[in-house]
Amino acid sequence: MFVSLNWSKWLGIPENFSEHGGDVDHLIDITHWFMFALFAGWTLFFFVCLWKFRASKNPKASYHGVTSHVSSHLEIGVVIIEAVLLLGFAFPLWWERTDQFDDVQKTDPVRVRVIGYQFGFQYHYPGSDGKFGRIDRHLISGVGDPCIDPDDPNGWDDFVAPVLKLPVDRNAILQITSTDVIHNYSIVPMRIQQDAMPGRDIPMWFKPIKKLETYVICGQLCGEGHANMRGLMEVISQKAYSGWAKEQSEAAYKKTKASQSGSAVAQK
Repeated sequence: MFVSLNWSKWLGIPENFSEHGGDVDHLIDITHWFMFALFAGWTLFFFVCLWKFRASKNPKASYHGVTSHVSSHLEIGVVIIEAVLLLGFAFPLWWERTDQFDDVQKTDPVRVRVIGYQFGFQYHYPGSDGKFGRIDRHLISGVGDPCIDPDDPNGWDDFVAPVLKLPVDRNAILQITSTDVIHNYSIVPMRIQQDAMPGRDIPMWFKPIKKLETYVICGQLCGEGHANMRGLMEVISQKAYSGWAKEQSEAAYKKTKASQSGSAVAQK
């Protein structure tokens, strides 16, 4: 009951909107109780030292130093507790979100490539066929370019959007990348974030459990415009998402076919 008290509200942390977010908040609660205990303990130790070793009681300095090993034992205990928090809680949470995809892939998750750039985000969706087009990073034409190979049919219905839209109560796998420097894609209400590395697509997954509209931010200092680097995220119903994605995919396919037809006429 003691560690279950919610520090998140006291700290001003936004409401949780993801299935796994409760575990993250619980870890935050435990960590803050631990830090509170450390603060109280070391503060008490400080005042005890001020009283016990005051000049009026000890007019002559002792050059023998501390003979008791109590403080050493306490420090070892603190290290053990910190190791338990890191190895027993933080690492498993991180490992599950970034390495465990086998069961998630069986649930028909939504897939989106998140492309960071100075200073914003683009979102690459696989289209109605559910398959991303081949990515050729040599084709980059500007910041935020998804680099879709125009010769790959799987990419003809892919579309790019300025906002991340996801359906509620459905797993989502985001592939995080960058076209320039290292960024960090952070969704605070979903209790998840991942560094965006140029030349790499790094996956992370979560399940939204409530509808919302929110901002996503860059959590890595990436240049002079870092403070203003944010994106939009919407969690909507499955019906609304399906209609939106289908409309965007069809428009992208028509645009691609029209472009191919124009190129063919120009070559003739």
